[in-house]
Amino acid sequence: MPRVLISDKLSPAAIEIFQQRGIETVFRPGLAPAELRAIIGEFDGLAVRSATKVTRELLDAAPRLKVVGRAGIGVDNVDVTSATARGVVVMNTPYGNAITTAEHAIAMMFALARQIPEASASTKAGRWEKNRFMGVELFGKTLGLIGCGNIGSIVADRAIGLHMKVVAFDPFLSDSRALELGVEKLELNALLERADFVTLHAPLTEQTRNILSRENLARLKKGARLINCARGGLVDEAALYDALKSGHLAGAALDVFEVEPAVDSPLFTLENVVCTPHLGAATAEAQENVALQVADQMADYLLSGAVSNAINMPSVTAEEAPRLKPYMELARLLGGMAGQLTQAQDGALKAIRVEYEGAVAELNRRPLTAAALAGVLGPMLGAVNMVNAPVVAKERGIAVAETVHERRGDYASLLRVTVVTDRYERSVAGTLVGDAKPRLVEIKGIAVEADFAPHMLYVTNQDKPGFIGRFGMVLANAGINIATFHLGRAAPGGDAICLVALDGPMPEPVLAEVRALPLVMQAVPLGF
Repeated sequence: MPRVLISDKLSPAAIEIFQQRGIETVFRPGLAPAELRAIIGEFDGLAVRSATKVTRELLDAAPRLKVVGRAGIGVDNVDVTSATARGVVVMNTPYGNAITTAEHAIAMMFALARQIPEASASTKAGRWEKNRFMGVELFGKTLGLIGCGNIGSIVADRAIGLHMKVVAFDPFLSDSRALELGVEKLELNALLERADFVTLHAPLTEQTRNILSRENLARLKKGARLINCARGGLVDEAALYDALKSGHLAGAALDVFEVEPAVDSPLFTLENVVCTPHLGAATAEAQENVALQVADQMADYLLSGAVSNAINMPSVTAEEAPRLKPYMELARLLGGMAGQLTQAQDGALKAIRVEYEGAVAELNRRPLTAAALAGVLGPMLGAVNMVNAPVVAKERGIAVAETVHERRGDYASLLRVTVVTDRYERSVAGTLVGDAKPRLVEIKGIAVEADFAPHMLYVTNQDKPGFIGRFGMVLANAGINIATFHLGRAAPGGDAICLVALDGPMPEPVLAEVRALPLVMQAVPLGF
């Protein structure tokens, strides 16, 4: 009989599900890290919320552990890399608290517009300051959404019901999806200049960190109000303080902070700031939903090997997993390369095509396509996995096509991923060497055979004498060692591709030198 430890407070309904399905369950919330390490070796599954820290040290003490289930969407408290290395599946419940989080954003917007927290405190203190708290209506105001995925689209629906005008910035939001939601797509600068209220609904990635920087906060119209119930780090808090203190912004409502728990912040000293302690998912309904979902998912995996909503493993049956695993890795790598090569200036992502040729076409292609989608979307959206990638693509109106070719070419199996944006279409293709090792064989129709590496540099250039020497000299002068070097070209003297594997990340100053070289058209660092 499998054994599961629940180390955080979960709904009793989760315990009932485990027990009804024949899984022995131990409920021990509030254990100290040393206490948890002392007993974790006895369990096959660990169910947590956010309090338990699933560290490498904890995983080292858990030889029996097969699955970690996070009741909620964020897995910041789980060392996913260490779990993956130990063969431990990490699951979350990505959609169980979307409505609750969206409602909290709307509630914060009302609180900010009508100064409800300050008015409540004043009234309870015995002051009847009716003239002090002059609010603003939401009716007819423009709400700007930064991020219009699952939660953002729910906020848009509620705001439209309040007769607000809704505009949205989201690189992955298609025209058709925007029309369906009733929102107007804008570039970020245009949104900031028009919005009376701005709400954030984006993941925290390198691309979105400080998306509301000092410069972008200054672009907001005078008197605008900001609501952040997404992630701390999306807003430059020091710059926000200055914008509020100066009167440029009329107010801010924050549920998340750069450092949590947030117990001391200059923002707390301002009357026009509403703060809550990361309550976005804190409703009885949401906690019930995520508890039920995580229990069902973990029970399915422990009893039958079925996987759903996994961060580090696709949804496949136990029988399919051994054969599909190397192809899923190939699909992920190809998608990751296509995604990293797709730059912001290429325009909105419109479609992703995945093509199968040869033996791979006869396999269960759904997890392979999902792996490719996760690879493409991950560089921009962050927490996208093989399970939620199809949903994320659908929410943003990105067309996904899967094509099977009956022909058999030069390879026993060939997998191609094509990304279509407003301005470009680019594809990458690969195969397996020895039925196990992913290998790149084609970029944009140009034959380039190369192994994937942790650190790579992709360069497009004109096929003219002198490029290789100048390029090599730049790297040599910077002390950067080339591990492998691969070239391909469409035709003599035409467009060419240079793909190199490096021993470490490409420093920005050196990258700038490469981009400035004669004959170079594009240089993009890649990481796998």
